[in-house]
Amino acid sequence: MKGERVAQLELLLRSHPEGIRRAEIARRLGVHRSTISRYVAALSDRMEIYEENNLIKLRDKDEEFSPMELSVYESLAFNMGAEALASSAEFANPHLASGLRKLAMNMRSYAPRISDNALFLADKIEKEVQKNKSLSGHYNEILEVLIDCWVSGHLARLSTTLPDNEEIEIAPYFIGYKDEGDGRKPITVTGRLRHTKDIITFDIASITEARMLDETYTIPDNLKPFLHTEEKKYDAIDMIPLKLWLSEKSALNSFSEIIHDTPVLEKAQDGSWICRMKAENSIELLLRIIQSGTSVRILEPESFRKKLISLLDSILRMYR
Repeated sequence: MKGERVAQLELLLRSHPEGIRRAEIARRLGVHRSTISRYVAALSDRMEIYEENNLIKLRDKDEEFSPMELSVYESLAFNMGAEALASSAEFANPHLASGLRKLAMNMRSYAPRISDNALFLADKIEKEVQKNKSLSGHYNEILEVLIDCWVSGHLARLSTTLPDNEEIEIAPYFIGYKDEGDGRKPITVTGRLRHTKDIITFDIASITEARMLDETYTIPDNLKPFLHTEEKKYDAIDMIPLKLWLSEKSALNSFSEIIHDTPVLEKAQDGSWICRMKAENSIELLLRIIQSGTSVRILEPESFRKKLISLLDSILRMYR
């Protein structure tokens, strides 16, 4: 976190060559004023900083900053894209402000007007971040965890406000905007539910907690994102009362495409779960239980346990 603050301080000083006061730095970084001296000292180890008339300034050295080679048209396109992004987002993102400052430094020499506009927009975004600090801070923390999972290829465990999905585990495939049709463009995450082939998309604002898991995943090369199929329709079928042991709650996702009523869950002291529900009495249900491996075990009814054992014996005899 300190390294990130130091990097943000450098961007602030570069975008304010006239200097900036400690109180203003603290406000923009969202930290206490007393900590600014530590960040200044850390940044001073690799570049020259001085203070004049209570303004902290960065000694200009052209060789310390290597701009990207962007045309004026590319610079303006990025700036307009960032402005549209900032106006449509539900919560202001401090990383957008930081990225804009970097682009503004690149534009300073050949497109000063675009640079000034980008810096103005970065300031505006930072003010919005501070204005709704409690909400936007939590939202951006969730977003950062999801991005970390996406980039590193790790599963994410999420607590959500979605009905019947208080806690889910997901392999993030895409993170981006979704047009709701009413002008609202929430940031969404699209991914595969663990233990299933189901791909879901939901609003990041519905996530209350996110944590990266040790398990990794890969995104299929032939994946077609955002491909929606019509909901399957089923005829009336025989239902069987089930009592299942689940090693973890997310194992219930294995039955997402099986017809069943609302599961009743009871958590055991060892962290496992007991699930009671009525489900379709079909070979598909047996196959889903087999697919779950050691994560799911049939407790009741005994007749269904025997049916599964018989199926497994038949499979083993075939391979023996």
